Amino acid sequence: MIESLAHLLTSKTISTWVTDVASVWAVAEIFHYVGMLLLIGSVGLLDFRMLGLAKGLPIASLERLVPIGMIGFALNVVTGAIFISGNPGAGAFEYLTNFAFQMKMLCILLAGVNVMVFYFTGVSRAAHATAPDGDAPRSAKIVAATSIVLWLCVIYFGRMIMYNDTLLNVLWPIPPQP
Repeated sequence: MIESLAHLLTSKTISTWVTDVASVWAVAEIFHYVGMLLLIGSVGLLDFRMLGLAKGLPIASLERLVPIGMIGFALNVVTGAIFISGNPGAGAFEYLTNFAFQMKMLCILLAGVNVMVFYFTGVSRAAHATAPDGDAPRSAKIVAATSIVLWLCVIYFGRMIMYNDTLLNVLWPIPPQP
């Protein structure tokens, strides 16, 4: 499976399509932003409710929006693959060795672990039991806050991909040469 993914990401066909058709990158960016909107909008609303905002909304009702967030995530995976495989210059390997990209992927992985904690440890059941005007349990608030921070980090590191050298200079400054 990993080999298939690597082959897809380094496919000359996709790379040529993205670089030769001027509108592909722009359209992919539009869909990437729409995917982010769907993901952050639906999951973020649920997270903020668990943190205590919009207490009139039942948590269980907001959770019905999660499939919309999953559609947004799928859009981001597809468009992200287009960006990686169609990257002008060094191609896919430039992305895969980019510190900001690696941090973005790490944050996405951690967000996935956070979702599993929410659903597989009983936190979601406890959150569902919250009355519409009540406070979610502390465990749900921790998961919600972690989710918000991780998705903001995904957005931040996603934007920093093209400024990777600047990011590295900020994190690990090179002292001036005498």
